[in-house]
Amino acid sequence: MHIQGLGQLSVTVSDLGRATRFYRDTLGLTYLFSAPNMAFFDCGGVRLMLGLSDKKGLTGHSSILYFKVDDIRAAHRELANKDVLTEGEPHIVTKLPDHDLWMAFFRDTEDNLLALMHEARH
Repeated sequence: MHIQGLGQLSVTVSDLGRATRFYRDTLGLTYLFSAPNMAFFDCGGVRLMLGLSDKKGLTGHSSILYFKVDDIRAAHRELANKDVLTEGEPHIVTKLPDHDLWMAFFRDTEDNLLALMHEARH
């Protein structure tokens, strides 16, 4: 077996229409297509699937998606201006020899934790 990379990520949602609008309109991801109870987006070459939960209480507990951005402060301001629930200001998570790793966390409409990330080269 040779893993070639990540082909698709899935996020569980309770309201597919609301979540689709958030990922398409608020985050600006390119909508690809829909299937029953699912919506698909392009996220930098990786397909992101939003899927309805068939069980209560499963939303808000997905893996954290880290979205790479060029300017984390500007991206964070843009989310805040769109009334996205943010979890604090952008901050340095760690200083590495060749870059500082910045993060800023926020929530989608389904209470899933997401993050902006920026690698500021020295």
